[in-house]
Amino acid sequence: KDCVCVCLISWAAVGREVDKQQQSKDSVYFRDGMRRIDFVLSYIDDKDGEKKQDRRKEFEANLEKAGLELETEDKSESEDGRTYFLKIHVPWEVLATYADVLKIKVPFKTNDITDKKDVPMSWLCMPYRLPEHVMQPEPDYFTATFDKSKIDFFLIEDKETFFPPSTRNRIVYYILSRCPYSKEDKDKKGIKRLLNNGTYAMCIQYWTRSRDANCESERYALYKYWARFSRFYKEQPLNLIRKYYGEKIGIYFAWLGFYTEMLTYAAVVGLLCFIYGVASFDENVWSKEICNETIGGQIVMCPLCDKKCGYWMLSTTCSSSWQSYLFDNTATVFFAIFMGIWVTLFLEFWKRRQAQLEYEWDLVDMEEEQQQLQLRPEYETKCTHLRLNRVTQEMEPYLPLTSKCARSILSGATVLFWISLIIASIIGVIAYRLAVFAAFASIMKDSPTNKLDVVGSLITPQLATSVTASCINFVIIMILNFLYERVAIKITDMEVPKTHVEYENKLTVKMFLFQFVNYYSSCFYVAFFKGKFVGYPGDYAYMFGKWRNEECEPGGCLIELTTQLVIVMVGKQVWGNIQEALVPWLCNWWVSRSARNHPESLYSRWEQDHDLQSFSQLVIQFGFITLFVASFPLAPLLALMNNILEVRVDAWKFTTQFRRPVAAKVHNIGAWNEILNMIAVFSVVTNAFIVSFTSDMIPRLVYKYAYHLGNESTMEGYINNSLSVFNISKFQPKNRPDDGENPDWFYSSNITTCRYRDYRYPPGHEKRYTHTMQFWHILAAKLAFIIIMEHVVFVVKFFVAWLIPDVPSDVKARIKRERYLIQEYLHNYELEKLKIQLSQNGPNIEQCTCPATAATPVKMEVFSDCLS
Repeated sequence: KDCVCVCLISWAAVGREVDKQQQSKDSVYFRDGMRRIDFVLSYIDDKDGEKKQDRRKEFEANLEKAGLELETEDKSESEDGRTYFLKIHVPWEVLATYADVLKIKVPFKTNDITDKKDVPMSWLCMPYRLPEHVMQPEPDYFTATFDKSKIDFFLIEDKETFFPPSTRNRIVYYILSRCPYSKEDKDKKGIKRLLNNGTYAMCIQYWTRSRDANCESERYALYKYWARFSRFYKEQPLNLIRKYYGEKIGIYFAWLGFYTEMLTYAAVVGLLCFIYGVASFDENVWSKEICNETIGGQIVMCPLCDKKCGYWMLSTTCSSSWQSYLFDNTATVFFAIFMGIWVTLFLEFWKRRQAQLEYEWDLVDMEEEQQQLQLRPEYETKCTHLRLNRVTQEMEPYLPLTSKCARSILSGATVLFWISLIIASIIGVIAYRLAVFAAFASIMKDSPTNKLDVVGSLITPQLATSVTASCINFVIIMILNFLYERVAIKITDMEVPKTHVEYENKLTVKMFLFQFVNYYSSCFYVAFFKGKFVGYPGDYAYMFGKWRNEECEPGGCLIELTTQLVIVMVGKQVWGNIQEALVPWLCNWWVSRSARNHPESLYSRWEQDHDLQSFSQLVIQFGFITLFVASFPLAPLLALMNNILEVRVDAWKFTTQFRRPVAAKVHNIGAWNEILNMIAVFSVVTNAFIVSFTSDMIPRLVYKYAYHLGNESTMEGYINNSLSVFNISKFQPKNRPDDGENPDWFYSSNITTCRYRDYRYPPGHEKRYTHTMQFWHILAAKLAFIIIMEHVVFVVKFFVAWLIPDVPSDVKARIKRERYLIQEYLHNYELEKLKIQLSQNGPNIEQCTCPATAATPVKMEVFSDCLS
């Protein structure tokens, strides 16, 4: 096509009239219409910026020495009349040189292995497919590491399009990040430092739709087939994403898509478990007893707090008991076991999918050493000490051990401080719960909400306390997370990691440790601590000797854990979408109304850590649906709905709201692999404990099969059996309700005892108020269930992990075929070159010389910190 595909670069002044004879500002080419723009830098020429001018002059001169071609757009051509734009083009010679330095793999032969993907009834998937030219923008090739001395060995049809945009982008940034800008001090180098000191503003590549319907840029193709919300049910064009944005972003979207696909199965099973709870309502005997006026309506319960709480009837918890049954039934145990196996299948199948992508995207032989030995420019700049590298026998920068230890200790102390701050805030929320429960109980006993027909019975002091505390906790979580993100980046920068891989791993660990405590601590409190250390009437346990510990309702704490999980999980998802999509859109819209040139530059920080934060938020979500899924089977369904939206929101942001990130090549999802495996193992333990200690499943089973009075094993009488008796006259003065706090029916009846949730001997017994034998039987059953469930799930997990190979057999065959062909073709290539050389020199072998290359070598300065 002769048309010029349109991708609006920051220097394009939208709406400005241009002369038809001149090169269009919407073009992705230099003024000559031939050289492609690979990068753009902008700057404002300040009157008092002589130092900046000198730095720019030296920097640009060194870029030209490195072989880059530059072209400057005068400020008169910009919309504000102040901004200059420096356009950068990478010629073939530079691309070839750095492709050799960076060990980039390129095609040398068309793939000759037939693709066997005959899926039965594949026509059913047709509505979800994208056009073939979008899914496979390039033919499938066998590839080999690029070697500049063997140019004719590779399949080079057009030098301008041989390297994809992501590779060109990566090479330019590699040069920019290592180019010096000072004559006096050669250690002063890198575009990042020039951006920080205001010498340049970062380049912005912003998308706009082509005015020519027959002319489509890759970015617009991504927007058209991928980023539109109407395409939510379509597959993702991963190869096109990788080609335009690079492997790092491609891996992120591949993981997100695969995770969303696997969530479908968990969501369906969770929904079936919930439907089972709804369908089996009539089998809920214990809730019927609570709601029965002759049973629950006659059981007087002890006050739930001191002074401000009065005696109450068990039947007032009728609604919450029915709600609890929806999530606390036999299907809960099945779903907890299922999710333990599901998470293993997810991780094992992801390994296979990752192995397939590694082959398709030429990451199989990407040496970890090569990644490790690419030093960060910041490390080279800040480390002034030099030492001999034993491999290269060259001097290299290093950080002294004393400085490294001091930085690590300070970093660790900072992380511990912030984690301690989270724990302190959680203790504050717990104190709030204990303090306001009494207030809610006193206020709501005569509240008008009690008279509402539908929701009146649902609004209880327990619910009010739980919901308000959860909301406060969510606000604290968001504030602390917002602040810590910035702190984590600062302290990681302070540690001066040597390589990009080391930097990301350090930042990943810091973020996850903090967010694990921040997001999950409140759920751990409700699941494993609330209601477990309350004592009994006459000898209650107190927090700090002031606030009486919370009790669970007779139906258990599971419904409160569900409430906490829903508020934090859904709130995080809603807030995340507002923060990631709505806020940038509103800001871009507002500044565009103000006629600013480059609104997307307001979000430059996103480019640095967007991938990490996106992964971090999804891994936190992964923890919610695995660690606490036994309390809320609908969690995978909520996660699925969020992720379907997340894919398109992220795609929309990449293609329309933010500048194109610098392409990066990664082998896999890095440290997140180990974190996901850790969560998978830990989730088995937490779900086993939730079923045993948070749910009432084990006490009900023990009663049904061991303590039910009668020939048949039923749940009749369970409520009466699960409540202990206390003599009201033995209440201490500080525990007794104040005058007027008790309901009217209490004074009209001769009530001498109240009931509480525990298994203790009644008053008058020789072991009164100590635990009964049933308590110890239930405890033994709970521990036995934990051990059995953990062993069963772990055995199945390890068996499944052993059964499923990490690398598919067809991928192994392709890798072996490619390695064989590389050896064979290189041998034939060298042999053919030798024959040509011999034929040119005739029989006089002694005068054999290497043939001169057709192209005149270009003298350039090569920036390389790769130790090869």
